[in-house]
Amino acid sequence: MIKRVLDIVFSFFGLLAVSPILLPVMFLVWKQDKGSPLYIAPRVGRHEKIFRMIKLRSMVVNADKNGVDSTGANDIRITSIGHFIRNYKLDELTQLWNVLTGGMSLVGPRPNVKNETDLYTNVERNLLSVRPGITDFSSIVFSDEGEILKRESDPDLAYNQLIRPWKSRLGLVYIDNQSTVLDLKLVFYTVVAIFSKQKALNWVTLEMKKLKVDSSIVDICKRDVKLYPFPPPGSDQIISKR
Repeated sequence: MIKRVLDIVFSFFGLLAVSPILLPVMFLVWKQDKGSPLYIAPRVGRHEKIFRMIKLRSMVVNADKNGVDSTGANDIRITSIGHFIRNYKLDELTQLWNVLTGGMSLVGPRPNVKNETDLYTNVERNLLSVRPGITDFSSIVFSDEGEILKRESDPDLAYNQLIRPWKSRLGLVYIDNQSTVLDLKLVFYTVVAIFSKQKALNWVTLEMKKLKVDSSIVDICKRDVKLYPFPPPGSDQIISKR
């Protein structure tokens, strides 16, 4: 109950606060190709229900028609203004509307497309037991997801081999330890990560140690080693196709 009240209060005043930023950017997105500045993205939410996530459009119109779900930073579908939007995570701000209307929470596992959730193991399906969020541990640890995937010939497969195994584990850690205090910390450090990712990573790493999670998760949170293919939670097999 407290979580939902905080979601409503923060999202309402958050939308008012960011509107001076969002409205000019929305105009620039519309001006470049006269297409809608918003992208309505179907995502799988709580209890596996599909909801319409609202994002600032950072790609060309109908970019989703090519069937690729994961996006590298060098993806040719990203527009010039789209790079600016992605660099400063402005496409996440419009999701405050989803929080206000109840489809999302400020903090929770990031929502995924159905093509991805269909691949979830039974353990990963626990991620769908709560409202998805705008931010969580993985949003900080993998805020550079586009950079990670930009050199990959198959971004979707690379996502499932390099990012999903840890993103899912971090989401499950959040679910097992969620609290109002942790939510407030995650919101604060998500903002900190925009200006100093290393400081935010240090906090996440410290938090993981306090929660006594597996050492492999702690090491990944440091982000000082190259990511490597790893099985998703609940499986001993590395994803070989997507």
